[in-house]
Amino acid sequence: MERSIFASLSPLDHRYYATFPELFAELAKYFSEDAMIRYELRVEAALTRGLSKRGICPVTAAEEVSRACAEITPEEVYAEEEKTKHNIRALVNCIQRRVSAAAKPFVHFTATSVDIMDTANALRFMEANRDLVLPMTACLLRILIKLAKENKDTVQVGRTHGQHAVPITFGFAMAQYVSRLGGRWEAMAKTGANLRGKLAGAVGAYNAASLFVDDPVAFEEEVLAELDIKPSPISTQIVQAEFLADYIHSVISAFGVLANLADDLRHLQRSEIAEVSEAFGEHQVGSSTMPHKRNPWNFENVKSMWKEFMPRMTTLYLDQISEHQRDLTNSASGRFVPEIVIGYLASVQRLINVLSRLRVDQEQLRRNLEISKEMVIAEPLYLLLANAGHPNAHEAVRRLTLLSQETGRTLRELLPEQQELQPYLERFTPEQRRVLEQPETYTGLAARKTVAICAEWEAKIGPGEAS
Repeated sequence: MERSIFASLSPLDHRYYATFPELFAELAKYFSEDAMIRYELRVEAALTRGLSKRGICPVTAAEEVSRACAEITPEEVYAEEEKTKHNIRALVNCIQRRVSAAAKPFVHFTATSVDIMDTANALRFMEANRDLVLPMTACLLRILIKLAKENKDTVQVGRTHGQHAVPITFGFAMAQYVSRLGGRWEAMAKTGANLRGKLAGAVGAYNAASLFVDDPVAFEEEVLAELDIKPSPISTQIVQAEFLADYIHSVISAFGVLANLADDLRHLQRSEIAEVSEAFGEHQVGSSTMPHKRNPWNFENVKSMWKEFMPRMTTLYLDQISEHQRDLTNSASGRFVPEIVIGYLASVQRLINVLSRLRVDQEQLRRNLEISKEMVIAEPLYLLLANAGHPNAHEAVRRLTLLSQETGRTLRELLPEQQELQPYLERFTPEQRRVLEQPETYTGLAARKTVAICAEWEAKIGPGEAS
């Protein structure tokens, strides 16, 4: 009888699996227990192929082992582990039961358990990064690029410290995230490709392999090349922890960019701001008691997922510590590391879905700018006065803003009455006056920078669908 997903203990295995079944089916190819065992079997098969190429075991033995490794099931291995109380010895026993007496001695020959486990672990993260993490992140980048380019000229009031600042464009705000997430995409590509395996034996000094080959380091490289992975420069019983720590850091820092983007877009959906909105389904409900509510729940979910998985980076740092050549203090904690990548990709998929249907309310953007557009000319006014020779322009404009707030009259209405400013105002060019008369044009290089950033990352990530 198939076990219901709702009997699972982790929210990843019921709630988020049910939300993204196709994505989780793909993730299972890399991060399920079934996948881990199959990766370990791939390493064992590569080892015997390497032995056969060195003439240490017959080619027929390597072929037998490869066939056996393709047939073994996780259920077999777990049943054997009940007896051995050792996962890799159980794996080896299962392989040996399926091969001839001539092939049996060469199963796991010269290897220690962690040679197999660490190499398999690095390989699954490397391939998941190549096949899922990078393509999905690139897809999200394309959506952000499209959103930025479409709104490169859509004027939006800038905000610092939660207060209205000078104008930007909505596209420029999105281009910030294009650049930040793009930088993390590059970091994940680099650190993911740099994950390492090992075949250096029980303490990393090639003791066993040295009995049979003159150049065990080259032998290690040959075997790992079968799997398209490089060895750690030097190992103890385990691969240097920093390779995986660096990769997971790149994932978590990318997750932080997603959380910041989600938080910004969540705030822009506040009732008093309302500049963007998530698409809302016909039967969707925002509140169990307030039928009018339309909550920014997808963006809130992304931030909440980040809050769950970001602190787990601490575990990677803790797992850098292993006593002497190895201890087992990472044996349980290391099993949970894939959940960080799973959580990240679930959030990427959620943002792909919601951002591809994000509604940008240009009229509301204009109305929000209108609230303070007369005051945002304070910056260009002060700078133009300073450029015209005013000795204390900032203070003069500051006092003028206070007068504006007291009287309810705009800075432009008050300017003609400021006699001491007239000699300086007369030096303004027509172009400079236009900025004061049309504050909405005071967006600097926002549009141009947006186009440049988008072009840079379009070139880096290459063509593909933004959906």
